[in-house]
Amino acid sequence: MQDPKQRKNIRSGMSVAIVLKQDQASGLLTDGVVRDILTKSASHPHGIKVRLMSREVGRVKEIYSK
Repeated sequence: MQDPKQRKNIRSGMSVAIVLKQDQASGLLTDGVVRDILTKSASHPHGIKVRLMSREVGRVKEIYSK
């Protein structure tokens, strides 16, 4: 499994699971397809922040496809 904390592992169009800001406490994951990568740094300890095609924004916790 690819590391979701590394920006190089995430591309637009990939299927991922993110945790939304309001779901951080519960850890509830939201599935979707990456539209934009919002994190500018090469890595982030809590996951790379992305915007999904559904316009939801959150940090990647799982990567489903390359």
